[in-house]
Amino acid sequence: MSKPSDPARRSDWLRPLRYLVRVPLLLLHLLVSLPLTLLMINPLTARIRLRGERLDHRAIRWWSRMLLRVFGLRVRRFGEPLPGAVMFVANHVSWLDITLMHSQRMMGFVAKAEISRWPLVGWLAGRAGTIYHHRGDNASLHGVMHQMVARLQAGEAVGVFPEGRTTRGDAVGTFHARIFQPAVVAGVPAQPVALRYGEGGEAQTRVAFAAGESFLGNFLRLLGEPGRVAEVHFLPPVAASEDGRRRMAEACRERIVAAMAR
Repeated sequence: MSKPSDPARRSDWLRPLRYLVRVPLLLLHLLVSLPLTLLMINPLTARIRLRGERLDHRAIRWWSRMLLRVFGLRVRRFGEPLPGAVMFVANHVSWLDITLMHSQRMMGFVAKAEISRWPLVGWLAGRAGTIYHHRGDNASLHGVMHQMVARLQAGEAVGVFPEGRTTRGDAVGTFHARIFQPAVVAGVPAQPVALRYGEGGEAQTRVAFAAGESFLGNFLRLLGEPGRVAEVHFLPPVAASEDGRRRMAEACRERIVAAMAR
């Protein structure tokens, strides 16, 4: 039987208090910060650069960082994201992954079409240039690949989750090689990114979707979770390989798995 001083029990007792603090912060972030951020996303701010970064991209990064703070997440970055045209390749655990990546570098993500219907997150993802893919639809996949190549050739960054879906967080799944084809065609590198929640990744399974859990259910549950660190590891890039996208996929996965095991 757990003693009253058991940390897990204290966390449970503190959950109502966390909601009491974070719900007003979330509402403030949505009602005040969101409109201000949207005002900063326009053709004019896209032409203004601060320290080499577009002003609209900086606004999205700021908003993403603040949203993570509302959820009690403190971001730690290891390594540096490559500038310019690059395909960022990350393991996929939670809907938070996109927000975590956007807090560090602006990129257009490839995501399942269902996300476009998620409250708030779907709408924001669309404004941030997300490329939506309908699973099982070859015509949709062809269109996604075409958009990815076009953006990379235009000097922009794209982000992908080669596992194809969120995982339970206890392991890194198989990387589908086909998603690397645009990097091969555009001749740009893929930079693997390891995303870890909690010290040493101890909260991966906690942040991941539980069996049968909806987006809203996960959103509300995570809003009451204890504060923890969220690590973003930008790893050495993998050059575009003309002799096989499978080699790129395997190299990226190996580097992410190694980073997760540290």
